[in-house]
Amino acid sequence: MTIIKKIEEKLKKKDLPIINIGDTIKIKLTIQEANKERVQISEGVVISKHKSNLNTTITVRKIVQNIGVERIYLIHSPSILNIEVIRQAKVRRSKLYFLRQRSGKATKLKRKL
Repeated sequence: MTIIKKIEEKLKKKDLPIINIGDTIKIKLTIQEANKERVQISEGVVISKHKSNLNTTITVRKIVQNIGVERIYLIHSPSILNIEVIRQAKVRRSKLYFLRQRSGKATKLKRKL
């Protein structure tokens, strides 16, 4: 095993839930403001996932005041405290970019049984 792989294994988070495309998740992150640190909770639908060991990212979309907001998170980042899966959806695509053109009830996804 190379040195880089050993370091990556040490930095990987072990307690992550299984995150699939279409899941609605809640992410708790720490935010540094001046000399204070606070926890920000963000919730949204996972529309894409890029796997690359330690650099695995997910794109989360939510609607804030009728404007779609997308954020990309490194899931092994030390600033992420917790990821919680709220509900799972049944989807047939690996990327849900079509949700960008939809609004209102059209953005609803079918729940997985």
